[in-house]
Amino acid sequence: MIDYAAVFRALPGMVALLTPDLVYADANEEFLQLSGRTRDQLVGRYLFDVFPDNPNDPEASGARNLGASLRRVLETGERDSMAMQRYDVESLDRPGEWQERYWSPVNAPVLGPDGRVVLLVHRVEEITELIAAHGLPEGSRARVLEAELYTRARELQEVNERLREAHAREREVALALQAAMLPAPAPLEQLRAAVRYRPAVGTLNVCGDWYDLVALPRHRTAVAVGDVVGHGLSAAGVMGQLRSALSAASRVTEGPAQSLEVLGLYSRSVDGAENTTAATAFIDHDVGTITYSSAGHLPPVLLHADGAFEFLDRATDPPLGARPEHVSRPQATVAFEEGDTLVLYTDGLVERRREDIDVGLDRLARALAARATDPPDALADSVLADLLPPGGATDDTVLVVARL
Repeated sequence: MIDYAAVFRALPGMVALLTPDLVYADANEEFLQLSGRTRDQLVGRYLFDVFPDNPNDPEASGARNLGASLRRVLETGERDSMAMQRYDVESLDRPGEWQERYWSPVNAPVLGPDGRVVLLVHRVEEITELIAAHGLPEGSRARVLEAELYTRARELQEVNERLREAHAREREVALALQAAMLPAPAPLEQLRAAVRYRPAVGTLNVCGDWYDLVALPRHRTAVAVGDVVGHGLSAAGVMGQLRSALSAASRVTEGPAQSLEVLGLYSRSVDGAENTTAATAFIDHDVGTITYSSAGHLPPVLLHADGAFEFLDRATDPPLGARPEHVSRPQATVAFEEGDTLVLYTDGLVERRREDIDVGLDRLARALAARATDPPDALADSVLADLLPPGGATDDTVLVVARL
């Protein structure tokens, strides 16, 4: 059996573990040696209490840049490599004396079973000797190299910041576009429904999830959800086109399978629509039936008033555009009783990294069954609270709860 604690301490390079609150959880031997700190001086202490910026340097930015990088890892769940940093360290032997130091840091997440960041791996390579070129005269090649490298590193840091700002603006525009195309559903005469949309956390992860509720002739209602492959503005734009097309198709076709067939044909003319998933259900309030069809989407749930449930998975077909030729899609019908609840959702609610999808579906079913008689709004809020990580999911989430 491998002793991973021993492996960590023997790693060739400076590595420390931080909690999400940026408190040292551990550090390997090389980190202790090169930072000039003991384990007792690190573990359990806040990072920037141990290593603050040099108060004698008004342009010191090492702590600020490192803090921004660590926050990005916490928000996105993704690794962040930093440009070279000047980050002076105070001498413990001579308090008030600061040593000029240069570092090349990389920060990476350790994810828990629920997808949340539970630890931060902070790996640092010290490059002070390369940059400082101590002992060489001013004007030497080493001094020129030092100035050039430091200038280029600062420029790279500025470029990275501009890119992150641009990505953040794209996220804001994509969210505004989604909000405009996913308005609050109009009240439906025969259906009480709650709809929830939660965007993905992180700058680049805004996706193309959508929902729709449509009043149909002959006392029927269509409920649909979908998920476009991809991220950002392009996915949001594709989402708007497909949502509108399915909404229109639902009004003129006899059933959900035909609606998805029309949507599939239309999707062939829309760049970026390939492999979109969607599920739609037609509720007939007069006869008490739900007719449904799915294009590669996760199965809706029919929740009964007594807490029993069933996944509506008897009419599942490939995603849009997955077949080279047009093929009729299947549909199935199930009966419901007054007080039952139909639940449609997208994968951000149930999928987690390195976890089988059946685990997420079981978690959803148990959360629904525990509150089967709650009003739709309360049920939707409780399900989101139970299933989404506290820091938010890394994929968009749509949830539609319709009381029949």
